[in-house]
Amino acid sequence: MEIRDQIVLITGGARGVGAATARAFAGQGARVVINWRASGPQAEALAVELGERAVAIQADVTDRAAVEAMVAQAEAHFGGAISTVVNNALDYSFNGDARAQMADIPWKDMERQFSTVIHGALNVIQATAAGMSGQRFGRVVNIGTNLFQNPVVPYHDYTAAKAALLSLTRTAAGDLGPAGITVNMVSGGLLRTTDASAATPDAVFDLIAGMTPLRSVTTPQEFADAVLFFASPWSRAVTGQNLVVDGGLVRD
Repeated sequence: MEIRDQIVLITGGARGVGAATARAFAGQGARVVINWRASGPQAEALAVELGERAVAIQADVTDRAAVEAMVAQAEAHFGGAISTVVNNALDYSFNGDARAQMADIPWKDMERQFSTVIHGALNVIQATAAGMSGQRFGRVVNIGTNLFQNPVVPYHDYTAAKAALLSLTRTAAGDLGPAGITVNMVSGGLLRTTDASAATPDAVFDLIAGMTPLRSVTTPQEFADAVLFFASPWSRAVTGQNLVVDGGLVRD
């Protein structure tokens, strides 16, 4: 299925990587569902920006009933089944100095990340799989992190949850593949610039850029391009894979 014919659900789609991905899909003619939990004004403004081919719908991805209601509303709005899912929703503060260290991180922090990252992705995949199977086409793109390979910041809970999401990506690819559904992951690092990285000093960006072969820090738009690849016909034989998009900082 060409991107222009797809109905794309992006969780956490109102800001940062999610918003860049929404713009990238809309730019290719896709119909876009901008999911949001707490960023209503940003989501509605983005939907207005993208025009009639976009709709903003609130749902907490950890709530299965809310996810099913969101999917039903989106499919009724656009008159067809969701073909493509980008699991991007996250509830996290990227502040290395304030994060709990291994000696005292509470289990509730781990549970919170697994609830959003794993439970959320599972709810969304399960709520859309039947529609994808019915049209013998589906694309699931999970958003990961290069901290698997390069754990330079002690984000124990975040990194563990994203690593589990990689495992779910691989097992889901095997399970859903016979129905024509591919499941892949796109993993990035520090991006220039999102809300999460806005407080990062220029010196840090410059240091990271100097460590990459491309001598640059990846932008949200460049990251979104890789998500488009996994939704495009060019990736039709690719599933269960993790693509690191960070200018070559991590060479996996």
